[in-house]
Amino acid sequence: MFNSQLPTDGSNAPKSTSIGVDVFDQRTERHGNERIRLLLKSFGLRTSLIRLKVIDALLTAAESNRSLGVRGVHAHLLELDIPLSFLSVREVLKRLCSEGVIVLNEDKSYSLDPRAAAILQHH
Repeated sequence: MFNSQLPTDGSNAPKSTSIGVDVFDQRTERHGNERIRLLLKSFGLRTSLIRLKVIDALLTAAESNRSLGVRGVHAHLLELDIPLSFLSVREVLKRLCSEGVIVLNEDKSYSLDPRAAAILQHH
């Protein structure tokens, strides 16, 4: 099975990785994501790291009056050192759309569904 964290060129793996510290074990980030966790729960969805990060990316873009498509969300996650494949990001976006959490706009960008935005505002 392929492990993206293992070196493929024969070199030694880095002594410390940012994944364990920066992504999975930040208490402040976990607390900040609590409203997204509640949003997912209200739509009957399980919480996963990729769902949290995808929704957070869309929220961050919306706060900056920007819109993101699949490539934009994927690029944002790569900038945060979150090693997810383009296909994984696309599938999560499709699932969130099918569940009504986000909507695909005419310009192929994604945004929160108005019902989801209302849930977030109440938390």
